[in-house]
Amino acid sequence: MGHTCEQINQRIRKHNSNHKGFTGSEADWKLVFIENFPDKSSAYARERAVKSWKSRKKIEELILKKN
Repeated sequence: MGHTCEQINQRIRKHNSNHKGFTGSEADWKLVFIENFPDKSSAYARERAVKSWKSRKKIEELILKKN
C-alpha cells in the first residue's frame, strides 16, 4: 500500500526485487487493489486510515468490495 507516481508495474517489480527493506525479503507481491486520489495528501491520508485498521479481515473486505 502506498503512493506512487511511477508506473504501477515498475513499482511491483521493485517490491519483488531482492533489496533491503520490508518488501525485499519476499518476491510474491502482486497488485490486488488501486484507489485514485486527486492529490498526494489525500492519498497519504487514505493510506494512514487503512493502515490504522490493523485488521486483515477489514482490509480484505475493502478489496472484495472494490473488485
